[in-house]
Amino acid sequence: MADAVVIPGIWFGPGAPLLMYAGDVAERRGATVHRYSWSQELPKPDEPEIEGWVSGEVAPLIDTVGGRPLLIGKSLGTNAAAIAAERSLPAVWLTPLLTLPWVADALGRATAPFLLVGGTADELWDGDMARRLSPHVLEVAGADHGMYVPGPLTESIAVLSRVVVAVEEFLDAIGWQS
Repeated sequence: MADAVVIPGIWFGPGAPLLMYAGDVAERRGATVHRYSWSQELPKPDEPEIEGWVSGEVAPLIDTVGGRPLLIGKSLGTNAAAIAAERSLPAVWLTPLLTLPWVADALGRATAPFLLVGGTADELWDGDMARRLSPHVLEVAGADHGMYVPGPLTESIAVLSRVVVAVEEFLDAIGWQS
């Protein structure tokens, strides 16, 4: 049986819709899903020290889980890309912090496949870079850092559906827990 580790953002905890449903995709494939919550106050999120802080928070859980769990991270949680690169772990990165050089560098070192999900209205997203880093990319026109799009809320809910489909298709493409 496989495991998945859900790593939150600053404002979007492990039960927020993007992370919840992405984790649910893994769970419906038979995985045990471990939903992490930050245990201490975080340092400045745009300073290089944040990568080590996130690793220090998440690595003990990954060590306990063992094996090669799927990592699912949102925003701040994408600082765990360094762990994924070091341990060759597959990952789903929701609104990754591509403008932070250490996150982009870690993604560039990855040997396991990963999915990148972001929106064109997110200042922390770089679609060109995402497509250079991975063949698995979902870019949503007009979506902000929360993957909300302008217009009726139902349009943003439709984006959530697209994210779920992208996660399912990614896991199918890499043969994860089929």
